[in-house]
Amino acid sequence: MDSPYVSTYLGNRFYLTRPHIDDVAIEDIAHGLAYQCRFNGQTHSFYSVAQHSLMVMALVAPEHRLAALLHDAAEAYLGDMVKPLKTLFPEFSAIEARVMDIIGRRFAVDLTHLDPSIKRADLIALATEKRDLMPHSTEAWTTLDGVEPLAEAIAPLSPSAAKAAFLTTFAALPRDG
Repeated sequence: MDSPYVSTYLGNRFYLTRPHIDDVAIEDIAHGLAYQCRFNGQTHSFYSVAQHSLMVMALVAPEHRLAALLHDAAEAYLGDMVKPLKTLFPEFSAIEARVMDIIGRRFAVDLTHLDPSIKRADLIALATEKRDLMPHSTEAWTTLDGVEPLAEAIAPLSPSAAKAAFLTTFAALPRDG
């Protein structure tokens, strides 16, 4: 039986249970993230995972920016599963970890042990997104206790603009090797 795969934007096959480093392409990642809406689309405007990744990246020190930009890269191949659902499927988390490892190896960055500053930036982005994109979500999210959103409001980008910004930013980031 063949392994399940995802057909990518560039026409590649990305095998979900046996990902290979040669199947990882930054344009597939940028495209997939740019055309996926955060929060399962339960926002007042389309807001992509790519734009979220750019926000997180902008909040960390230069040495952590590549990892921050790619911190959700597996979602380009696996989708953006909402956290309450993800906790119900532990095998999904194991697959996601393998995909993140292979993406990290492809771009020579550790994506399996993110710096705490990236996790903090992710929470700041989340608090800002909740405030700006989910005005009807008035309940407190305990994960955001003590986390202040950014002062500036989010201006959602179109998928094509988010993809272009993601690729331009990726190309400008210094990399080892």
